[in-house]
Amino acid sequence: MFRKSKLFILLATLAVSMLLVTGCGGGKENERSNPPADKQNAEMKVLKMGLIPAEDQEEMMKRFGSTIAYLEKKLGIKVEPFMATDYSGVIEAMRSKKVDVAFFGPFSYVLAADVANAEAFAVGVRSNGKSTYQSIIVAHKDSGIKTLNDLRGKDFVFVDPASTSGNLFPRVMLKKAGIDPEKDFKSVTYAGGHDAVELAIKNKKVPAGADNDITYEKMVKEGLISPEENIIIAKSDPIPGSPIVYRKDLPEDLKQKIKQAFLNMHNEDPQALSGYGEIIRYDEARDSDYNIIRETAKILNLDLKKMK
Repeated sequence: MFRKSKLFILLATLAVSMLLVTGCGGGKENERSNPPADKQNAEMKVLKMGLIPAEDQEEMMKRFGSTIAYLEKKLGIKVEPFMATDYSGVIEAMRSKKVDVAFFGPFSYVLAADVANAEAFAVGVRSNGKSTYQSIIVAHKDSGIKTLNDLRGKDFVFVDPASTSGNLFPRVMLKKAGIDPEKDFKSVTYAGGHDAVELAIKNKKVPAGADNDITYEKMVKEGLISPEENIIIAKSDPIPGSPIVYRKDLPEDLKQKIKQAFLNMHNEDPQALSGYGEIIRYDEARDSDYNIIRETAKILNLDLKKMK
C-alpha cells in the first residue's frame, strides 16, 4: 500500500532529529563520543554511499555492484551502500554522518544542502547527451484522462514528498493548470518509488500519477510497461540532473579523489556507470546549478530554511 506521508512530515522528522542531537549531552562526554573531524577522517576505513529509492532495492544493489567495486579500487577503502526506503532517510543519514557520499534528486539535494552539509560535485550525462530530464504525468489508457484538467476528482499518486520529478515539478505543472491536488483530487498518495508509480498505473490501482522520463523510458525498454497503456499526458520544463554529493566536512584530499573517480569513470571503467539510467559519463556539478529548484520551491510557497 502507498504511504500517505506529506511534505511537512519530512520537515518535522528532520527538525526533531536535529533538536534531539543538539540537545543531548555536552562538554567532555560529548567530545569523547564525537571526536574532532580530523581524527574521524584519519580513521575512515569505510565510505558509506547513500542510494535514493528509484526502483526495487535488490535490483539497485545489482546495478551498483560495479560502481562500488570501481570506487573501492580508486579510493583504496571499502565502500558500503546505504539503502533507505525514502529520500528523507538518506538525508537524515547524511546529516547524522552515517552516509558520506550520496545520489540525490535535485530537490532532495537542495534539502540535504540545507540540513545535512551536502555539496554537489558531479552530475550524470545521459545517452542523449543531456544532463537534464523531465517530470511527466502519466495516465492509464482506460482512465479516460487525456489532459491535466481530466485529473480532477481522480485518485493520484506522487513518488515521494522530497522527489523533484515525482512531486515538486508535477505540483508546479498542476498549479499552472489551476489544480490543487489536495482539493481537486479524490485522493493523493505517495508510492515511495518511481517504478512503483508506473506499476500502480499499469495495474489500475490508480488512474494517474507522476514520474520522470528516465524511469519511464527504462521501464518501456525493459518491457515492464507499455506506452500504449501508460500514456504521458504532460511534461515539465527541463530539470537539472540528479547530483552526486559528498559531505562538506570530508577531508579535502578524499573529496578530490572521489570527484575525480566519478569524472574519469567513463574512461577508466565504463561498466561502473551502470547505476542510474543510461549514464555515459559524469560532468562536474555546482551548488548554484540547483538554484532553479530553490526558485521552483518558492512557487509552491515552500520555505527551505524552515527545514533546518
